[in-house]
Amino acid sequence: MWKRRGGLSLAETFGVTDPDRRLAEVRMALVGDPYTPASRWGLSSLKIFKPRLSVKTWMGWRPKDRLVPVTNLFNRTPTPIEEGWSVRKTQVTDFRGQSLTYDSHNGTDFAIPPGTQVTAPAPGVVCRVSDEFHRGGLKVVIDHGRGLITMSNHLGRALVEVGDEVERGHVVALAAYSGIDGVVAFPWSVPHVHFNTWLNGVPVDPFARDGEVSLWRVRNDPKPFRGGRGGDGEIAEEITDEDGGPTVFDEEALWRVIRGCRDGELRRALEETEPVYRRGVDTVFMMNYFPTRFEVREVVYGERFEREGRLDLPFRVVDYDGVRLL
Repeated sequence: MWKRRGGLSLAETFGVTDPDRRLAEVRMALVGDPYTPASRWGLSSLKIFKPRLSVKTWMGWRPKDRLVPVTNLFNRTPTPIEEGWSVRKTQVTDFRGQSLTYDSHNGTDFAIPPGTQVTAPAPGVVCRVSDEFHRGGLKVVIDHGRGLITMSNHLGRALVEVGDEVERGHVVALAAYSGIDGVVAFPWSVPHVHFNTWLNGVPVDPFARDGEVSLWRVRNDPKPFRGGRGGDGEIAEEITDEDGGPTVFDEEALWRVIRGCRDGELRRALEETEPVYRRGVDTVFMMNYFPTRFEVREVVYGERFEREGRLDLPFRVVDYDGVRLL
Protein backbone atom coordinates (compact mmCIF):
# COMPACT_ATOMS: atom_id res chain seq x y z
CA MET A 1 0.00 0.00 0.00
CA TRP A 2 2.78 2.45 0.86
CA LYS A 3 4.30 1.93 -2.60
CA ARG A 4 1.15 3.50 -4.09
CA ARG A 5 0.78 6.10 -1.34
CA GLY A 6 3.98 7.98 -1.94
CA GLY A 7 6.25 5.79 -4.02
CA LEU A 8 8.30 4.53 -1.06
CA SER A 9 10.24 1.32 -1.41
CA LEU A 10 10.43 -1.24 1.40
CA ALA A 11 14.02 -0.16 2.04
CA GLU A 12 12.92 3.48 2.44
CA THR A 13 9.92 2.56 4.56
CA PHE A 14 12.00 0.71 7.15
CA GLY A 15 15.33 2.46 6.56
CA VAL A 16 17.19 -0.80 5.92
CA THR A 17 19.71 0.45 3.37
CA ASP A 18 23.45 -0.12 4.04
CA PRO A 19 23.12 -3.45 5.94
CA ASP A 20 26.56 -3.39 7.57
CA ARG A 21 25.93 0.02 9.13
CA ARG A 22 22.43 -0.99 10.23
CA LEU A 23 23.67 -4.14 11.95
CA ALA A 24 26.25 -2.12 13.88
CA GLU A 25 23.55 0.34 14.97
CA VAL A 26 21.25 -2.51 16.03
CA ARG A 27 24.03 -3.98 18.14
CA MET A 28 24.64 -0.62 19.80
CA ALA A 29 20.93 -0.27 20.63
CA LEU A 30 20.74 -3.78 22.08
CA VAL A 31 23.99 -4.05 24.04
CA GLY A 32 25.28 -0.47 24.14
CA ASP A 33 28.88 0.66 23.72
CA PRO A 34 31.53 2.14 26.06
CA TYR A 35 29.63 5.44 26.10
CA THR A 36 26.00 4.35 25.72
CA PRO A 37 23.97 2.01 27.96
CA ALA A 38 21.90 -0.71 26.32
CA SER A 39 18.25 0.06 25.63
CA ARG A 40 15.77 -1.26 28.20
CA TRP A 41 12.46 -2.98 27.62
CA GLY A 42 10.20 -5.42 29.44
CA LEU A 43 6.66 -6.71 29.70
CA SER A 44 5.35 -3.19 30.30
CA SER A 45 6.66 -2.29 26.83
CA LEU A 46 3.82 -4.34 25.35
CA LYS A 47 1.41 -1.63 26.50
CA ILE A 48 2.82 0.62 23.79
CA PHE A 49 1.53 -1.64 21.03
CA LYS A 50 -1.89 -0.88 19.52
CA PRO A 51 -2.35 -3.70 16.99
CA ARG A 52 -5.84 -2.77 15.82
CA LEU A 53 -4.75 0.77 14.98
CA SER A 54 -1.37 -0.39 13.70
CA VAL A 55 -2.56 -2.81 11.04
CA LYS A 56 -5.13 -0.36 9.69
CA THR A 57 -2.59 2.45 9.54
CA TRP A 58 -0.04 0.28 7.75
CA MET A 59 -2.75 -0.39 5.17
CA GLY A 60 -3.25 3.33 4.54
CA TRP A 61 -6.28 3.98 6.77
CA ARG A 62 -7.07 7.49 7.95
CA PRO A 63 -9.81 8.21 10.51
CA LYS A 64 -13.13 9.54 9.21
CA ASP A 65 -13.02 12.39 11.72
CA ARG A 66 -9.76 13.54 10.04
CA LEU A 67 -7.99 13.72 13.41
CA VAL A 68 -4.47 12.30 13.73
CA PRO A 69 -4.32 9.72 16.54
CA VAL A 70 -1.60 10.64 19.05
CA THR A 71 -0.25 7.36 20.40
CA ASN A 72 2.40 8.74 22.78
CA LEU A 73 2.94 12.12 24.41
CA PHE A 74 6.05 13.66 25.99
CA ASN A 75 6.93 12.02 29.32
CA ARG A 76 7.12 14.69 32.03
CA THR A 77 8.77 12.28 34.52
CA PRO A 78 11.48 10.48 32.52
CA THR A 79 13.79 7.88 33.99
CA PRO A 80 17.47 8.99 34.39
CA ILE A 81 19.35 9.16 31.09
CA GLU A 82 22.34 7.45 32.71
CA GLU A 83 20.27 4.25 32.90
CA GLY A 84 19.81 4.09 29.13
CA TRP A 85 16.93 4.53 26.72
CA SER A 86 13.85 2.84 28.16
CA VAL A 87 10.75 1.80 26.23
CA ARG A 88 9.18 0.47 29.43
CA LYS A 89 6.24 2.07 31.22
CA THR A 90 7.50 2.36 34.80
CA GLN A 91 7.60 6.11 35.45
CA VAL A 92 5.26 8.03 33.15
CA THR A 93 3.22 11.24 33.27
CA ASP A 94 1.97 13.15 30.23
CA PHE A 95 0.99 16.85 30.29
CA ARG A 96 -2.53 15.93 31.49
CA GLY A 97 -1.23 13.90 34.40
CA GLN A 98 -2.13 10.66 32.58
CA SER A 99 0.02 7.86 31.16
CA LEU A 100 -0.04 8.17 27.35
CA THR A 101 3.74 7.85 27.07
CA TYR A 102 6.68 5.66 28.13
CA ASP A 103 9.81 6.10 30.23
CA SER A 104 12.20 7.79 27.81
CA HIS A 105 9.72 9.30 25.39
CA ASN A 106 10.74 12.87 24.61
CA GLY A 107 8.40 13.73 21.74
CA THR A 108 4.88 13.36 20.31
CA ASP A 109 3.90 10.36 18.16
CA PHE A 110 1.44 11.07 15.34
CA ALA A 111 -0.01 7.85 13.84
CA ILE A 112 -0.12 8.28 10.06
CA PRO A 113 0.19 5.94 7.04
CA PRO A 114 3.54 5.59 5.24
CA GLY A 115 3.70 7.98 2.31
CA THR A 116 1.88 10.81 4.11
CA GLN A 117 3.41 14.20 3.40
CA VAL A 118 5.09 15.87 6.38
CA THR A 119 5.27 19.66 6.50
CA ALA A 120 7.24 22.40 8.27
CA PRO A 121 5.30 23.42 11.41
CA ALA A 122 6.71 26.97 11.20
CA PRO A 123 9.11 28.93 8.97
CA GLY A 124 12.75 28.04 9.36
CA VAL A 125 15.94 26.65 7.88
CA VAL A 126 16.68 22.94 7.44
CA CYS A 127 19.73 22.49 9.66
CA ARG A 128 20.16 18.71 9.55
CA VAL A 129 18.99 15.69 7.56
CA SER A 130 20.39 12.47 9.01
CA ASP A 131 19.64 8.80 9.46
CA GLU A 132 20.37 7.04 12.76
CA PHE A 133 18.72 3.61 12.55
CA HIS A 134 18.94 3.09 16.33
CA ARG A 135 17.70 6.62 17.15
CA GLY A 136 14.62 7.54 15.13
CA GLY A 137 15.62 6.54 11.61
CA LEU A 138 15.61 9.20 8.89
CA LYS A 139 14.87 12.66 10.26
CA VAL A 140 14.53 16.26 9.09
CA VAL A 141 15.60 18.93 11.58
CA ILE A 142 14.43 22.55 11.22
CA ASP A 143 15.79 25.58 13.06
CA HIS A 144 12.94 28.07 13.53
CA GLY A 145 15.04 30.69 15.32
CA ARG A 146 14.46 32.13 18.78
CA GLY A 147 15.85 28.94 20.32
CA LEU A 148 13.27 26.59 18.74
CA ILE A 149 14.17 23.47 16.74
CA THR A 150 11.77 20.76 15.57
CA MET A 151 12.48 17.27 14.25
CA SER A 152 10.35 14.77 12.38
CA ASN A 153 11.62 11.19 12.82
CA HIS A 154 10.92 7.77 11.21
CA LEU A 155 10.69 9.31 7.73
CA GLY A 156 10.92 7.43 4.45
CA ARG A 157 12.25 10.16 2.20
CA ALA A 158 13.48 13.70 2.78
CA LEU A 159 12.32 16.25 0.21
CA VAL A 160 14.59 19.07 1.42
CA GLU A 161 18.31 19.57 1.95
CA VAL A 162 20.41 21.22 4.63
CA GLY A 163 20.33 24.98 4.13
CA ASP A 164 16.89 25.09 2.51
CA GLU A 165 14.64 27.85 3.79
CA VAL A 166 11.12 26.51 4.34
CA GLU A 167 7.83 28.29 4.80
CA ARG A 168 5.09 27.26 7.20
CA GLY A 169 3.30 24.31 5.58
CA HIS A 170 6.13 23.52 3.12
CA VAL A 171 6.26 19.76 2.42
CA VAL A 172 9.61 18.50 3.71
CA ALA A 173 9.36 14.69 3.71
CA LEU A 174 7.31 11.53 3.25
CA ALA A 175 6.44 9.64 6.42
CA ALA A 176 7.28 5.96 6.94
CA TYR A 177 8.57 3.97 9.92
CA SER A 178 12.33 3.91 9.41
CA GLY A 179 14.52 2.76 12.25
CA ILE A 180 14.90 -0.25 14.50
CA ASP A 181 11.46 0.32 16.07
CA GLY A 182 9.60 -0.25 12.82
CA VAL A 183 11.54 -3.37 11.89
CA VAL A 184 11.43 -5.07 15.29
CA ALA A 185 7.78 -4.31 16.07
CA PHE A 186 6.19 -4.67 12.62
CA PRO A 187 3.21 -4.92 12.20
CA TRP A 188 2.05 -4.41 15.82
CA SER A 189 3.60 -1.01 16.42
CA VAL A 190 1.76 1.88 14.77
CA PRO A 191 3.64 3.66 11.96
CA HIS A 192 4.10 7.24 13.07
CA VAL A 193 6.08 10.45 12.95
CA HIS A 194 7.94 10.99 16.20
CA PHE A 195 7.92 14.78 16.49
CA ASN A 196 10.50 16.49 18.73
CA THR A 197 10.60 20.08 19.91
CA TRP A 198 13.77 21.51 21.45
CA LEU A 199 13.82 24.92 23.12
CA ASN A 200 17.22 26.37 24.02
CA GLY A 201 18.67 23.01 22.98
CA VAL A 202 16.60 21.00 25.48
CA PRO A 203 13.67 18.64 24.69
CA VAL A 204 10.37 20.18 25.76
CA ASP A 205 6.72 19.22 25.52
CA PRO A 206 4.86 21.27 22.88
CA PHE A 207 1.65 20.69 24.85
CA ALA A 208 1.22 22.84 27.95
CA ARG A 209 0.27 22.08 31.51
CA ASP A 210 -1.92 24.56 33.36
CA GLY A 211 0.03 27.78 33.73
CA GLU A 212 2.41 26.99 30.84
CA VAL A 213 2.49 28.47 27.34
CA SER A 214 1.74 25.96 24.59
CA LEU A 215 4.16 25.78 21.67
CA TRP A 216 1.16 25.16 19.37
CA ARG A 217 -0.43 28.25 17.84
CA VAL A 218 -3.82 26.83 18.84
CA ARG A 219 -3.28 26.00 22.50
CA ASN A 220 -2.98 22.21 23.00
CA ASP A 221 -5.06 21.64 19.85
CA PRO A 222 -2.63 21.77 16.91
CA LYS A 223 -4.11 22.40 13.49
CA PRO A 224 -2.52 22.15 10.05
CA PHE A 225 -1.62 25.38 8.32
CA ARG A 226 -4.36 26.43 5.91
CA GLY A 227 -2.12 28.25 3.49
CA GLY A 228 1.37 28.26 2.01
CA ARG A 229 3.08 25.55 0.00
CA GLY A 230 1.65 22.08 0.17
CA GLY A 231 -1.84 23.34 1.00
CA ASP A 232 -3.33 22.34 -2.40
CA GLY A 233 -5.33 25.54 -2.81
CA GLU A 234 -7.24 25.73 0.47
CA ILE A 235 -8.25 29.10 1.89
CA ALA A 236 -5.24 30.86 3.36
CA GLU A 237 -5.17 32.09 6.94
CA GLU A 238 -4.37 35.63 7.93
CA ILE A 239 -0.91 35.21 9.40
CA THR A 240 2.32 37.14 9.43
CA ASP A 241 5.40 35.01 9.99
CA GLU A 242 8.32 36.91 11.39
CA ASP A 243 11.80 35.61 10.82
CA GLY A 244 13.01 33.98 14.03
CA GLY A 245 16.39 35.56 13.44
CA PRO A 246 19.75 33.81 13.09
CA THR A 247 20.63 31.34 15.82
CA VAL A 248 23.67 32.46 17.78
CA PHE A 249 25.65 30.01 19.89
CA ASP A 250 27.70 30.79 22.98
CA GLU A 251 31.11 29.63 21.74
CA GLU A 252 32.61 29.30 25.21
CA ALA A 253 29.73 27.10 26.41
CA LEU A 254 29.92 25.15 23.16
CA TRP A 255 33.60 24.38 23.67
CA ARG A 256 32.99 23.31 27.28
CA VAL A 257 30.41 20.80 26.11
CA ILE A 258 32.57 19.50 23.26
CA ARG A 259 35.67 19.12 25.41
CA GLY A 260 33.59 17.18 27.91
CA CYS A 261 32.59 14.63 25.28
CA ARG A 262 33.73 11.18 26.44
CA ASP A 263 33.76 9.75 22.90
CA GLY A 264 37.10 10.84 21.42
CA GLU A 265 36.08 10.25 17.81
CA LEU A 266 32.89 12.29 18.20
CA ARG A 267 34.74 15.00 20.12
CA ARG A 268 37.29 15.42 17.31
CA ALA A 269 34.54 15.50 14.68
CA LEU A 270 32.72 18.28 16.54
CA GLU A 271 35.94 20.24 17.13
CA GLU A 272 36.66 20.18 13.40
CA THR A 273 33.15 21.12 12.27
CA GLU A 274 32.84 24.55 10.65
CA PRO A 275 31.29 27.08 10.68
CA VAL A 276 30.33 27.70 14.31
CA TYR A 277 26.61 27.43 13.49
CA ARG A 278 27.06 23.92 12.08
CA ARG A 279 29.19 22.93 15.07
CA GLY A 280 26.47 24.22 17.40
CA VAL A 281 23.65 22.39 15.63
CA ASP A 282 25.58 19.11 15.55
CA THR A 283 26.59 19.43 19.21
CA VAL A 284 23.01 20.08 20.34
CA PHE A 285 21.83 17.13 18.26
CA MET A 286 24.41 14.72 19.64
CA MET A 287 23.98 15.97 23.20
CA ASN A 288 20.26 15.09 23.00
CA TYR A 289 20.36 11.87 21.01
CA PHE A 290 23.46 10.47 22.76
CA PRO A 291 23.47 12.29 26.12
CA THR A 292 25.64 9.79 28.01
CA ARG A 293 28.57 10.62 25.73
CA PHE A 294 28.79 14.06 27.32
CA GLU A 295 30.08 14.75 30.82
CA VAL A 296 29.09 18.41 30.46
CA ARG A 297 25.56 19.28 29.33
CA GLU A 298 24.58 22.92 29.35
CA VAL A 299 22.69 25.47 27.25
CA VAL A 300 24.94 26.54 24.38
CA TYR A 301 22.73 29.31 22.98
CA GLY A 302 23.85 32.92 23.25
CA GLU A 303 20.40 33.85 24.57
CA ARG A 304 17.64 31.92 26.34
CA PHE A 305 14.12 32.12 24.97
CA GLU A 306 10.69 31.62 26.53
CA ARG A 307 7.95 29.31 25.32
CA GLU A 308 5.84 30.78 22.49
CA GLY A 309 2.88 29.50 20.49
CA ARG A 310 4.53 29.19 17.08
CA LEU A 311 3.86 25.69 15.74
CA ASP A 312 1.20 24.13 13.53
CA LEU A 313 0.47 20.43 13.05
CA PRO A 314 3.18 19.13 10.66
CA PHE A 315 0.72 17.72 8.10
CA ARG A 316 -1.40 19.08 5.27
CA VAL A 317 -4.94 20.32 5.76
CA VAL A 318 -6.06 18.11 2.87
CA ASP A 319 -5.13 15.11 5.01
CA TYR A 320 -6.04 16.10 8.59
CA ASP A 321 -7.94 18.71 10.59
CA GLY A 322 -6.36 18.21 14.02
CA VAL A 323 -5.40 15.57 16.58
CA ARG A 324 -7.05 13.07 18.89
CA LEU A 325 -5.29 11.90 22.06
CA LEU A 326 -5.78 8.18 22.58
